[in-house]
Amino acid sequence: MQADQLRQIEALLGYRFNDAALLKQALTHSSRADDRLKSNERLEFMGDSVLGVVICRALYDRFPAYREGDLTKIKSMMVSRKVCSRIANDLGLTQFLRLGKGTDQASAINGSIAAGCLEAVIAAIYFDSGLEAAEAFILSCFEPLIKEADAEQHQDNFKSVLQQHCQHVFNRTPYYELLDEKGPDHNKCFEVGVVVDHRRFPSAWGVTKKDAEQQAARNALIELQLIKTEDQ
Repeated sequence: MQADQLRQIEALLGYRFNDAALLKQALTHSSRADDRLKSNERLEFMGDSVLGVVICRALYDRFPAYREGDLTKIKSMMVSRKVCSRIANDLGLTQFLRLGKGTDQASAINGSIAAGCLEAVIAAIYFDSGLEAAEAFILSCFEPLIKEADAEQHQDNFKSVLQQHCQHVFNRTPYYELLDEKGPDHNKCFEVGVVVDHRRFPSAWGVTKKDAEQQAARNALIELQLIKTEDQ
């Protein structure tokens, strides 16, 4: 691998290798290697596990009110081949893939080969500098997706998350009360507050009572520090 190409790839990754041979191997598909042991397959195997550990820990810390099933659902989406392939392409890694002559470039870029390349690079960083460096790289790539997954998971689900938490911690069910309503019958807005174990949380307005309840539940989750807002 030429020095200028190495620096170009490192710039894309935001990481500088101590052992450039690891990066070269990570980008070498089995169709290009003389010996499969010199391809990125073993690195891909390791990178898959490192990625899983880092994403699991990030989700575990980020969403303390989520049950195992919720966390598993998000994690499965995060580490899927489709997502890993997309990230590899977004980073520009696929243009540096070393493929054999019989391998179709287009299918490689959009399929499991690209995903495997990302996992192999993760392992290369792990072996080069350890878990902390690999974690920093992974989170820099996956943080926007974690936020996106959180939004999808929470959509119309704030009440459910709050109820699970309150039943587990307080052995209580949240109580929603209608505080105010404004506007004509055909275009009303509703203000709803939520009470948990005699504690009142900031109220919220919505175009329907259901929407107001969801937003009130979200306010409670924020105060309980179970979800984060963009400015936190």
